[in-house]
Amino acid sequence: MTQVEVPHAPDGQTTARTATTVSGRLVTVGVEEEFLLVDERNRTVAPRAAAVLAGAAHLGATVQQEMTLFQVETSTPVCSTMTELHTQLTALRRTVDGMARQHGMRINATGTAVLGHPPTPPITDAPRYRRIAERFGSLIDGQSICGCHVHLGVSAPESALLVMNHLRPWLPTLLAMSANSPFWHGRDTRHASWRYLIFGRWPTAGPPPHFASVDDYDAAVRTLLRSGAALDRGMIYWDVRRSCNHPTIELRVCDVAPTPDEAVLIAALTRALGTQALLGGGPRRDERPVSQAALRAALWRAAHDGLEGRGVDVVSGRTVRAFSLVEQLVQQVRDELVDCGDLELVLDLVARLRERRSGAYRQRVAFAERGDLADVVDMLSAQTVA
Repeated sequence: MTQVEVPHAPDGQTTARTATTVSGRLVTVGVEEEFLLVDERNRTVAPRAAAVLAGAAHLGATVQQEMTLFQVETSTPVCSTMTELHTQLTALRRTVDGMARQHGMRINATGTAVLGHPPTPPITDAPRYRRIAERFGSLIDGQSICGCHVHLGVSAPESALLVMNHLRPWLPTLLAMSANSPFWHGRDTRHASWRYLIFGRWPTAGPPPHFASVDDYDAAVRTLLRSGAALDRGMIYWDVRRSCNHPTIELRVCDVAPTPDEAVLIAALTRALGTQALLGGGPRRDERPVSQAALRAALWRAAHDGLEGRGVDVVSGRTVRAFSLVEQLVQQVRDELVDCGDLELVLDLVARLRERRSGAYRQRVAFAERGDLADVVDMLSAQTVA
């Protein structure tokens, strides 16, 4: 732990706060991003991940296969600052897009395929994916969907549980901020994040319960494994979970971000919430746990409206302007953002998001200009690596 001086009030007074550190630094962050491969000529999704991955061997674990051949996934190194994270995200996107272009493709940062998705996507030829396809059958249909996963360096199970419970009430807000998948099978779904609803078909997906203890968490995982609802711990698909491969908490609720800026914004707010949970500070929405029914309703509304409509305040149960929930979130973690050195960055990125609106909105604007979904794909190709 380390003592830092941070702004406390608008008049410039300061007070000492304690910032959580890992190895003498603030909580570390890493981000995984999933992308769709699209053919440059006809703009349909292209099942050619193997060609891209063959050229990415020198990049090691930073570029990986995903469940379908339409997808590739990138993973940043562990980062301590948002500047470092932004640099890594931008470089990975441009590198993978460059490799895709060598084979007549581009990468698209969108939660769902805009054009050309077949009823049953081609599955990556790997033992685990074959087992999943055999067990779960048609649940595989539609699984070429792309999310953004934010990892926080929190290893102790008790600490991880604090962070999970603290994140739960804010999952709908984070989903609305990231909403970036309005089109599916060549049509508008009338949802801002269709990816979230597709993924919700899995028996282990959706918001996790509020857990009273680590034993409670472990018992829930054992139940899912013993029932066959999950083949292994990697199939615990909750919107926020303890990672089975890393000493981290993993936020999984979000669509893949349209741009690196928006991925950084999600990561910065997630880290601030995690820091707040570990310090026991701020208004505690998790003191009286939000019910599963209320949380699922709020998540559906976030997936439907995105940022451009209304969201559900999970404490009051009322619907409010969706963007007002973003403002509430920033206010909730303001002190933690100062501790991390991220406040100015976050305020700037939130202002940009207010101006540009959500990824789903931008996709619809691109379509509205000529009524041609190819224009949406072209916009996505340019925006992903901008």
